[in-house]
Amino acid sequence: MYIVLVGWLYVAVMMAIAEATSSNGTLLGAFFTFTLYGLVPIVIIGYVMSSPARRKARLKLEQEKDKTD
Repeated sequence: MYIVLVGWLYVAVMMAIAEATSSNGTLLGAFFTFTLYGLVPIVIIGYVMSSPARRKARLKLEQEKDKTD
C-alpha cells in the first residue's frame, strides 16, 4: 500500500520541480501542482485504503468495552 503512495508522491514532486524550473513556470504553479496532483490524492487514497484497519480497531475497542461492562 505504501509503495504506491510513495511512488505517486515522487511523481508529483518531479512534476512540481519541472513546473518550477520551466521557463514559463512559477513557484506558485509548482505549489498547486504538488498540492492538487500529489497531496490531495495521497490523502484521499490513504484514507480509503486504511478504512479496514480503522474498522478493526473500532470493533476491537467495542468488544473490549463490552467485556468490561
